[in-house]
Amino acid sequence: MSEFFGDIPPLPQPWSTLEGVSRVVVQDQGIRLPCEGAEVTVHLLTSQLLHVRVVPDGRGKPRRSWAVAQMDEAWPKVVFQVLESSSSLELISDTLRLEIQYHPLRLTFYDLQGQAFAEDAPVSCRWRADQIQANKRLHPEDRLYGLGERTGLLNQRGKICTHWTSDVWGYDNLTDSMYQAIPFVMILRPGLTYGLFLNTTHWSRFDLGSSQTDCLQITSHSRELDYYVIYGPTPAQVLDGYTQITGRMPLPPLWALGYQQCRWSYPSAAAVSNLAQEFRQRQIPCDVIYLDIDYMRGYRVFTWDPLRFPDPAQLIADLKQQGFRVVTIVDPGVKWDPEAGYAVFDQGIADHCFLYKKDGHLLHGYVWPGKTVFPDFMKARVRQWWGNWQQSLTDLGVAGIWNDMNEPALNDRPFGDGGQLVSFPLETPQGEGSDLSDHAETHNLYGLMMARASRESLDHHLGGERGFVLTRSGYAGIQRWSAVWTGDNNSLWEHLEMSLPMLSNLSLSGVSFVGADIGGFGRNASPELFARWMQVGALYPLMRGHSAKHTHPHEPWQFGSEVERICQKFIRLRYQLLPYLYTLFWQARQTGSPIWRPLLYEYPNDPQTYDLSDQVMLGSALLAAPILRPGQTHRAVYLPEGSWFDWWTGEVFFGPTHLLADAPLDQMPLYARAGAVIPLAPPMQHTQERPWDPLTLRVYAGNGDWTYYEDDGHSLGYQSDIWATTPIRVRQEGSLVRVTLYPRQGSWRPDPHRLIVQVVGYGEQQIRDDGSAQTLTFPGQVL
Repeated sequence: MSEFFGDIPPLPQPWSTLEGVSRVVVQDQGIRLPCEGAEVTVHLLTSQLLHVRVVPDGRGKPRRSWAVAQMDEAWPKVVFQVLESSSSLELISDTLRLEIQYHPLRLTFYDLQGQAFAEDAPVSCRWRADQIQANKRLHPEDRLYGLGERTGLLNQRGKICTHWTSDVWGYDNLTDSMYQAIPFVMILRPGLTYGLFLNTTHWSRFDLGSSQTDCLQITSHSRELDYYVIYGPTPAQVLDGYTQITGRMPLPPLWALGYQQCRWSYPSAAAVSNLAQEFRQRQIPCDVIYLDIDYMRGYRVFTWDPLRFPDPAQLIADLKQQGFRVVTIVDPGVKWDPEAGYAVFDQGIADHCFLYKKDGHLLHGYVWPGKTVFPDFMKARVRQWWGNWQQSLTDLGVAGIWNDMNEPALNDRPFGDGGQLVSFPLETPQGEGSDLSDHAETHNLYGLMMARASRESLDHHLGGERGFVLTRSGYAGIQRWSAVWTGDNNSLWEHLEMSLPMLSNLSLSGVSFVGADIGGFGRNASPELFARWMQVGALYPLMRGHSAKHTHPHEPWQFGSEVERICQKFIRLRYQLLPYLYTLFWQARQTGSPIWRPLLYEYPNDPQTYDLSDQVMLGSALLAAPILRPGQTHRAVYLPEGSWFDWWTGEVFFGPTHLLADAPLDQMPLYARAGAVIPLAPPMQHTQERPWDPLTLRVYAGNGDWTYYEDDGHSLGYQSDIWATTPIRVRQEGSLVRVTLYPRQGSWRPDPHRLIVQVVGYGEQQIRDDGSAQTLTFPGQVL
């Protein structure tokens, strides 16, 4: 993002800095502080969530709601105190205190214990031209997480993180800009967690202590500084606040939680039918088959190749009868095709749906179809137009949409001609009316707005059924519209290992429905790598296997009988865990909590978890320690405080402790937390085999509480409160374990079914679950 393209760089303009406060204006939601050369406002949205804006010289842009789910004025009023002195002001809520120094203006936040956080550095804010910078102090113990899609380790301190959506084929541990641009950082130290969300869609960069070890420097190519401070003190409370700002995910259909099979490409309807038959004959559960770009006629979106896919409606109907849903790829580029009667192109030109350069000429680039034009998704009418074309797929039975190449990714010449990746000119106009802007401001939004178009179309055209959207690119708030995968990884052990912190940081950025391509997209997986990847992939919120053209096939049976058996075992485990997973998705919708969690999320006061990149928790109950190196059959595992049960053997370990876990090729170290309740489904080949009868509650002795969530799994009825929850309590009383099911709540009424309550090491009891309260007692030995 250079500002100069000639031979001699221009002299940099001098910085202007934030100076003293000229007066204080107390408002309903906070304060306004006119300063020398700028104006600062601080709004309290909740007692733990504050919105800060610094507008130099009256240069602020119109307030946008592209990433923010609701504007400040929509929040309920918060009670706060203002205490003034001659040199400073204190703004006090019931959970934190903000101290504002007048000359020069500096902000410092304090928790109720007096710990300072989000503290302005001596040069707190400065600006020049269309660039603004904020500086915050870093505490020596601060660790930094989130920041969207990040390679490398879990803790990002010491790195530079740029937020500019980019196509990064061949990314590695040192890659900076990725497909997702989410300028949100979570900062943790013992006893304190807070978040900073930079509310700008322009290019931005966070220097996380790289150049100054005690300073977080935030730079944006914007004319104002707009950020939110979200106080915890726990990671869970920070994510709750952040997702109140940027929105929360819809509940996906249950089938989207099953195993999904993809390849670039299954070349014909016959190949897809054979693939489905292999899964069912081999009794490997699977719910979704993807169609990559080769199902189209010459890569023209919203078309089908008439020779290879002559009757897509019949193919999709046959697959659905066997328990498979079809998800089709849809790229944003529309083939330049003025003479062939390609209706998508013709209509887009006639209705002015594509992007035009500032000089009025149609903007084009080169993608799979050759010369390509691009919709302006910033326009609501274009999103609706795109959604109407998408209906041509859903009317055939397509159940989900996969948005790819939407950073946007394009070349300066046809693919294969040695071109290079380019972007739209930054001055390209986008949007209209109140959303009118340019590409410098909307580049990071291109994938998000395309995903929004896809989601809104599915909600409108699927007749009350839930759709599924998967996107490669996005911005803050993408969780409202789509699931996310980590793009074009490779079949490398390094990429398997890197998937854990990548998915953890995406999860800590509010994006709960995430996954990485199992086995690796590029290159060829070895049998051992594929087996180990499938083990951890069974716990990814999005479980999808995918591989690139010209690689060896990556279906589970392609690596020999031993690996096929291992894949079958772990995919079946995934389907067993669906009731537990589905409840975690409901929790994510309610509170923004991640499904895939680094250990620090559950144990924020345990410094042993802060840099632990190679272990993960699925919800609050399960801890996995995958094998991430070739040839390993043992690995070191850290178990935090409390009692932990080996998933496979039931052996009990008492934390905090380190242990050496046994991990032969067919086993991944997996542990359950004492007091956990994990609902398990009976064996199935696909999710259409519901109802779950019997449902098993696997209980681990100890003290714990769990709320089990149910609905029909496929309709939008949950949005109208058609759902049910069952609170469950586990208590250990000496040698007894009591499991109490409280009355089912909510308006959804599942049919009565068998319920097996299984307390590990104590035995099991079977009851008829009709929604009434029941208590079961299990005698046993004191652990």
